Amino acid sequence: MTINLLDFNATGLAHVCAEWGEEPFRARQLERWIHQFGEQDFGRMTDLSKALREQLAASAEVRPPALVSESVAADGTRKWLLAVGGGNAIETVFIPEPDRGTLCVSSQVGCALACTFCATGKQGWNRDLSVAEIIGQLWWANKALGAIHKDARAITNVVLMGMGEPLLNFENVVTAIDLMLDDHAYGLSRRRVTVSTSGIVPAIDRLRERCPVSLAVSLHAPNDALRDVLVPVNRKYPLAELMAACRRYLDAAPRDFITFEYVMLEGINDGPERARELVRLTRDVPCKFNLIPFNPFAHTDYRRSGPEAIRRFREVLAQADRITTVRKTRGDGIDGACGQLAGQVQIRARRAIGRAGAAGPQ
Repeated sequence: MTINLLDFNATGLAHVCAEWGEEPFRARQLERWIHQFGEQDFGRMTDLSKALREQLAASAEVRPPALVSESVAADGTRKWLLAVGGGNAIETVFIPEPDRGTLCVSSQVGCALACTFCATGKQGWNRDLSVAEIIGQLWWANKALGAIHKDARAITNVVLMGMGEPLLNFENVVTAIDLMLDDHAYGLSRRRVTVSTSGIVPAIDRLRERCPVSLAVSLHAPNDALRDVLVPVNRKYPLAELMAACRRYLDAAPRDFITFEYVMLEGINDGPERARELVRLTRDVPCKFNLIPFNPFAHTDYRRSGPEAIRRFREVLAQADRITTVRKTRGDGIDGACGQLAGQVQIRARRAIGRAGAAGPQ
């Protein structure tokens, strides 16, 4: 049976090497070849012994998700559609900025939480992604961007804000994060890896204990009645429990604040009174707010809040000394903006895969 080495963090690779009678340092060498150099050909891993290279060639592979298509927006945002088998695909988005490059990574095929303003939630849930499919997005993006940015790594930050709820795929997500943080792999700091959650309270506590990184919470409403509608998981983990989990998380977090994401929906959650409710809700949680202009998708009844409504909302938060930013909409021309992922993923994937098959081998 062939194993995919992208499925293993440092501990897992060490176990694999030990089973083959190899010393632990071989796992570190292998990790660097796979993740730092993006190498798939074991024959090119020149500091490994010949016997180990032969063992690897016979029983292992480095197999990331396969590229289906790439889109590039006018603002430089790139979106990759990656096949993960069974006619399914995921989307990964790279957002370049002058001082950073952020990769938005998916954790599931679809999403089960059914947030009413999110295109992915409308698709429904298919399955969890494997470790190889999660870290493979970073592996692929590093390799693709390396051909463009030859002098330095383009990706400085990773946010698990793509398709899916990361904390419902906990073990695979944290194993992938292990690799993101590992100096022999991608070497990112805990401050530069962000997990976004809709509020899975027990898993927030597990993340605090197992692998605390920066935490963003998809809040979107200041009271339970409205959040029950917009973010249905709130019915299981209401706001009082969520705020308590956020306070606990800060004991181990790499930052001294929680980021609360708040999509701005015209006439739904964008009035000044909603902003005042937010101030009261978060009074005991050190936090920053990220206001997100709603990105429309097919068959939605929601509309984006206007600039003046967003300004007034932000002003209320600022008067209460809450640091607040308004997210710049990036990649909406390629459906790569927040909340737009996966609206037509399966249809596009099947069409693209079908075209590739009809064309035959190149």
